[in-house]
Amino acid sequence: MISFSDWKNRAEYFNYKGHDIAYWEEGEGIPLILIHGFPTASWDWHKIWDQLTAKFRVIAIDMIGFGYSAKPQDYTYSLTDQARLHEAFLEQAKIKAAHLFVHDYGNSVAQELLAAFQERGSDGFQILSCMFLNGGLFPELHLARPVQKLLNSPLGFFFNKFLSKNSLRKSFNKIYGDTKPSAVDIDQFYSLMEYNKGLKNVYKLMRYITNRKENAVRWKSALIETNIPLGMINGPLDPVSGRHLAEYFQELLPDVPVNILEGVGHYPHDEAPKEVLSAYLDFITPLIKEV
Repeated sequence: MISFSDWKNRAEYFNYKGHDIAYWEEGEGIPLILIHGFPTASWDWHKIWDQLTAKFRVIAIDMIGFGYSAKPQDYTYSLTDQARLHEAFLEQAKIKAAHLFVHDYGNSVAQELLAAFQERGSDGFQILSCMFLNGGLFPELHLARPVQKLLNSPLGFFFNKFLSKNSLRKSFNKIYGDTKPSAVDIDQFYSLMEYNKGLKNVYKLMRYITNRKENAVRWKSALIETNIPLGMINGPLDPVSGRHLAEYFQELLPDVPVNILEGVGHYPHDEAPKEVLSAYLDFITPLIKEV
């Protein structure tokens, strides 16, 4: 498994709106785009990275404001802009089609990509499939933590000052399932948030909650109307987007496969990487064979 220090050393960069954006690209074959969650970064995927890169051309981008990417303070962060960032990279890399595997905040970015894909038709980037991990696909079901609500409030800039490694540890212990993050995990997550003075921007990134509400109808329609193969892997012990989300997703899209991993919380790919990898390969392998 790749080390944390080696991960940083392997980062490459591209320019988006005058800002340096970190990304990782490894492997050959069909492109697979991994989109990370909030408040962490592409490092979230490291426990299944080697296995995925053995089968796909894997690309993971630290979105603007996250991880090792630029974190400008005078910037309007939004989920739609993060989708445009991905499209800009894909155009630059001349990638015409790819599978998506997404988590948390990345779910909403993928929904915007799906909506845009349906609206423009066959022109431009093509989405081959999308697998969702825990995330706020439907704003009405997103049970935001108290700290999230405070940061998204008009006084978010004030509460932002109280963010610390200890507060991150407390929050993650509540959203993880039976397997809690280690002290090393928290150190790594926090260092990614701190990098490039990123802690100052957390409340600005938190505006994604409002973005979701603004795009709720359009993004839900994109899920219902698409012919693209979809799937979900869900950690049911997640208090934010756990079993209640998976059950609603199944009810809304009864033909879409949903794999519920018992004992797992909000970060399935970190808590149960072997199970997540197995579930994903069960989903994607038949699609690849059809091509």
